[in-house]
Amino acid sequence: MSLEEESGKNLWYAQNGMSDEAMVLFDGMKEAGVNPDKITLVGVLSACASIGALELGKWIDTYATERGLQHEIYVGTALIDMYAKCGSLATALRVFEDMPQKNEVSWNAMISALAFHGRAHEAISLFKRMTEGSASVRPNDITFVGLLSACVHAGLVDKGRQLFNLMSSSFGLVPKIEHYSCMVDLLSRAGLVHEAWDFIQKMPEKPDQVVLGALLGACRKCKNVDVSEQVLQLLLELEPANSGNYVISSKIYANSEMWDDSARMRMLMRQRGVSKTPGCSWIGNEDQLHEFHSGEGSTEILDVIKLLYEDLKIEGYIPNINSV
Repeated sequence: MSLEEESGKNLWYAQNGMSDEAMVLFDGMKEAGVNPDKITLVGVLSACASIGALELGKWIDTYATERGLQHEIYVGTALIDMYAKCGSLATALRVFEDMPQKNEVSWNAMISALAFHGRAHEAISLFKRMTEGSASVRPNDITFVGLLSACVHAGLVDKGRQLFNLMSSSFGLVPKIEHYSCMVDLLSRAGLVHEAWDFIQKMPEKPDQVVLGALLGACRKCKNVDVSEQVLQLLLELEPANSGNYVISSKIYANSEMWDDSARMRMLMRQRGVSKTPGCSWIGNEDQLHEFHSGEGSTEILDVIKLLYEDLKIEGYIPNINSV
């Protein structure tokens, strides 16, 4: 197989979520004495980002630097993405600032990295540099997904609204389902469930279960029945076998003292043969990890939980049982 074929295969693996296969192929290239080109490096860096292989990512960074490839625009962008997703945001910023040339992909990678790490204000400042500074790079759809995600993490509702409107008013971009989904998530977390429902109704495509689930959870916190009923109708069409939707809706009714409706949801769940997935948790004890499920009676686990509970009481913790 030629270098071009191996590079292409490696990139295909990485882009299709087959990170392990990409790594195996890359190891084979190294053992065969084949020097990977920039296409291979981009593919392997993408695989490193997917599985958190920071050490290998650092090795590739050194390799690229030794061969003068670290400033190649796509290699540099892949390094930014890898370092950010592996938890080394400072290094990602260093790579970004050292790049002599940047395109919209590079800017988007750094904005998304800052958003991923909860650095919303820095992401927005970088966007201003991108569009208003000497760089003057035109943003695209992905830019605004990163910016709106940053607003979601930081709870910046007003800024999120402003950026959503800026897409079309200043840059002629038509918001897609990803942008609407970010806005629904942002508004849901802020308790603005009616406005979030309005966004869902304006979506160019049907919302998925993740967006609807976030809004249903917000309805539960706000004890909002009317929006939750509309959301549940869509959710039951998408995933009729998901027990969580029935349980949350039943609790929303119960919190509003609508006992007949609460019981109706439980009855509907039984009629459709939907069983509740038991809760599962883990407790680490020295070098061992213990897994347990609700309803189990492990003496060892119960003893650990009792100790934890006593420690929490000493610290003044008062459990919130309203959502139980």
